[in-house]
Amino acid sequence: MSAAPACHAGFRRLLAPAMLAAATAAIWAPPLHASSHREAPFIATQPQVDGTDFYMFRSYEPGRENYVTLIANYLPLQDGYGGPNYFKLDPNAVYEIHISNDGGASENLTFQFRFQNTLDDNQLTVGGKKVSIPLVQNGSQDVAEPASSALNVHETYTVDLIRGPRRAGTRMPVMNTTKGGTTFDKPVDNIGNKTISNYLAYSNKHVWDIRIPGCTEIGRVFVGQRKDPFVVNLGETFDLVNIKYPATELNPAAEFATTDSLVDKNVTALELEVPISCLTEGKSTIIGGWTTASVPATRTMAATPNSGLDSSAQTGELVQVSRLGMPLVNEVVIGLKDKNRFNASEPKNDGQFADYVTNPTLPALLEILFGGAGVKAPTNFPRTDLVAAFLTGVPGINQPANVVASEMLRLNTTIAPVPRGAQSRLGVLGGDTAGFPNGRRPGDDVVDIELRVAMGVLCTLNIGGCKPADAPAGSLHYTDGAYIRDTYFPAAFPFLGSPIPGSPNEDNAIKSLVIKR
Repeated sequence: MSAAPACHAGFRRLLAPAMLAAATAAIWAPPLHASSHREAPFIATQPQVDGTDFYMFRSYEPGRENYVTLIANYLPLQDGYGGPNYFKLDPNAVYEIHISNDGGASENLTFQFRFQNTLDDNQLTVGGKKVSIPLVQNGSQDVAEPASSALNVHETYTVDLIRGPRRAGTRMPVMNTTKGGTTFDKPVDNIGNKTISNYLAYSNKHVWDIRIPGCTEIGRVFVGQRKDPFVVNLGETFDLVNIKYPATELNPAAEFATTDSLVDKNVTALELEVPISCLTEGKSTIIGGWTTASVPATRTMAATPNSGLDSSAQTGELVQVSRLGMPLVNEVVIGLKDKNRFNASEPKNDGQFADYVTNPTLPALLEILFGGAGVKAPTNFPRTDLVAAFLTGVPGINQPANVVASEMLRLNTTIAPVPRGAQSRLGVLGGDTAGFPNGRRPGDDVVDIELRVAMGVLCTLNIGGCKPADAPAGSLHYTDGAYIRDTYFPAAFPFLGSPIPGSPNEDNAIKSLVIKR
């Protein structure tokens, strides 16, 4: 890899925020493998629109190598036993995956998801009167098929492709070629095996073939509950990195020192498999991507709720409340006072967060916490090495021509995918250029990677306009203490594991998952 070009002051100001965001984020994020779980004050109160993870990678499913898989996860910290209403997405919100395919900081393509909940109002005759049941399933039979009559509530969605600006561009519906029309059924959550005896088979029936406007090849879509792929020791991480061993190579047991706080949690995944040519459109072979969620500006609660599933009226223009590109940016880079602002922002305006990147606090904090173990923060300011890694892409790997510095996940679609079982968890740092930060796969250990980049590993390689002397501890093998492998995940679309069931005996289901790992 060649060294990144020097940046003039204005350029640094523009890309500083995001780059440090992703890089420094890594520093204080031990077992983090996703990016946004309750990361900002406002979004912590709105879990239905809280984006938790974004993945973008060339498919490594055999025979599907000419596709890119996009995964946007929402609604964190779902318990399998979270009934009786479980976890539905917000029918008043729009959920979006944005793609830039010209090196710029604005979207060229947007995939927009909208959801609808339908109440059947199943009733039982009790004492001669018909009375509405209190559950989302009616007990009439095993839930085995999409749109099953055994369900009392059905969740469906549509997907639109918008070319140009997301609010003013040309909108066309994505077609469901499996069953016709433009509507897709979403599986109910994994209630338990008495309600759904074979959840994996049931949920797989909700993988739909799609025709994307302007594309000749058939893609796929899936939306549904999945096991949360984020691996993190949340409590000890945010207690000033209070893990058993220092986050360095000094103790070989450090990589396995922590427990995964989310081993028993689920998320809701919005997944697309899109032909590469449909994303690049003959422009740059390097694409950028990020996700957002937006809600109407005004919400009014009814004093006397109507019968049904929603007791509010929502009006006004859409307001963006969640944003996610590179992992860990908002959690541990952006200052507390600006976290809500970051979630409402767009990549083209990232210059407003520059100070958080040019003068990061997290490396300094790690030096304070672990200075006795030899941890020293990099001394090059501004951090031009982080610019290459997180704001422009790495030269020779995933930096597009005429790139506009901005925070987003970038993928070089010409780099061939690596099969499951052969991927390096360290991605590019491990010699696997098909992995993070060249896109992101489920098995990429973004925390360890970002920790090392934040502490100056690129300087030790003379990449990013800095030199080894700028990173006194840059060659240490920093780790977050939570190990991850690509074999934790399936080798085929939709790539994320089946969700933890609510019944029976959730503890045994979790133990079984840990043993398999």
